[in-house]
Amino acid sequence: MPVDPATQALLDFVDQAGYPPMHEGTPEDARKGFRAMTCDAGQPDQVVAVESVEETEVAGMAARVYRPARPDGGTGPLPTVLHLHGGGFVIGDLDTHDQTCRRLANDAQAVVVAVDYRLAPEHPFPAAVDDAVAAAEWVSAHLGELGGSDVLGVAGDSAGGNLAAVVAQALPGRVAAQLLTYPAVDMFGSYQSRVDNREGYFLDMPTMEWFAGRYLEGVADVQADDPRHSPLHGALEGQPPAVVATAEYDPLRDEGEAYAAALAGAGTEVDVVRYDGLVHGFVDMGLWSPAAADAVADMNRRFRALLHR
Repeated sequence: MPVDPATQALLDFVDQAGYPPMHEGTPEDARKGFRAMTCDAGQPDQVVAVESVEETEVAGMAARVYRPARPDGGTGPLPTVLHLHGGGFVIGDLDTHDQTCRRLANDAQAVVVAVDYRLAPEHPFPAAVDDAVAAAEWVSAHLGELGGSDVLGVAGDSAGGNLAAVVAQALPGRVAAQLLTYPAVDMFGSYQSRVDNREGYFLDMPTMEWFAGRYLEGVADVQADDPRHSPLHGALEGQPPAVVATAEYDPLRDEGEAYAAALAGAGTEVDVVRYDGLVHGFVDMGLWSPAAADAVADMNRRFRALLHR
């Protein structure tokens, strides 16, 4: 189907703004630009209300704990979800994904723990992986004081989806469910969506290649099938149930769907959903696009079903 009209209007606005492409700037430029599009885009009255947000520390990293608004007035135990933000391993932080975590907490009725893992190129691969696994280990050991139940979920978008998948593989038997939103799972793979959606849909291939270059900068002997950066090549038997969400106009679409198929082939229950008309980054576009907002609510609802069995 055609690109969602509200999303197309946003793409046109970005294109006409005249800013240089992300891949032509520095990581610091890219971080400032991403914060401008996320943290600075909404108004105070558009912040999603939750029961509470606590600034804390997890495994030596700055973190936030989001407790959901509970319309039913319930006080019982809840699942806990470790959220890992996207941004190509180079950009993104607790603030850029604050709204995402608020929505996830409320929609999934779960306590969400977001961590500020180290970014490249200052901290190249596998620093982000090490941080994500350390955070998951910490959260797993503190479920009783976080959500209260013994259910641990992992969630992330784009690079965060990559890290969430890596965490699920690293903690066999300890993760109950995973939400992977347009995950990057095969760094050196070749996919038709990388050709069809190479440019013009927010995330383009030159930027993807720039992200990968910064993430692997100075790293010796990078193996194309290392599951720590490309979890599609990992051991998938025994993985927890997954929701895998993709977008029609996204270079990462086909590898996300390939990961869903590989999980299913290994015996994992997978709920794979493609949101037609949307682009990479739709998680952050709900303020402008009702279709994007509906997609976020839908995938969070699907994830909730896995968490609350």
